[in-house]
Amino acid sequence: MQDTFRHKGLRKKLVEQLRTKSITNEQVLAAIEKIPRHLFLDLAFLEFAYQDKPFPIGSGQTISQPYTVAFQTQLLDLKPREKVLEIGTGSGYQACVLAEMGVKVFSIERQKKLFEKAKTFLPSIGYQIRLFYGDGYKGLPAFAPFDKILITAGAPCIPEALVQQLRPGGRMVVPVGDGNHQEMTLIKKGEDGTTTIEHYGGFLFVPMLENKAQD
Repeated sequence: MQDTFRHKGLRKKLVEQLRTKSITNEQVLAAIEKIPRHLFLDLAFLEFAYQDKPFPIGSGQTISQPYTVAFQTQLLDLKPREKVLEIGTGSGYQACVLAEMGVKVFSIERQKKLFEKAKTFLPSIGYQIRLFYGDGYKGLPAFAPFDKILITAGAPCIPEALVQQLRPGGRMVVPVGDGNHQEMTLIKKGEDGTTTIEHYGGFLFVPMLENKAQD
């Protein structure tokens, strides 16, 4: 499938829409404008790929709306060459946005079908991202600490194991809450290991399930 001038024009319009919704980080906007989101969607949704909406990607999961992707990425305050852990690879779109920011991405997916699909698809469009199949609640202790951690599913509470894997001075962004509402939460870890928590409004995510890696 091609990335046409029409697709590029639609992405440009999407970026202008995101600017009106308080996305001010130019690197984030540039990443959104560059990545062909339509390639991450099923054929049935191609005509709607550049609307600011989430869409199903199979296995009961969704690709987040571009505003949510941009908002979470902006909160991370990424710096080049940082090591970033993403919980919930999904389609791989968010991981590619992170990679475009010049960071080293480690991403975990618990749904086997989505993991296998991303493992094949992302290199085919030029993204070399370290993908892992497993339980996101456990993180990747063998590769810790991470400068930043991003959770792309709704967690009932802040996962303590992931806080432990965050480098002092680091940030973790996670939607916290049950059911149909989560509060976007930013955890900042001080150089002394203490944490502070900030809240950034309500969002809706699929749930993050514990102790599960599913076929």
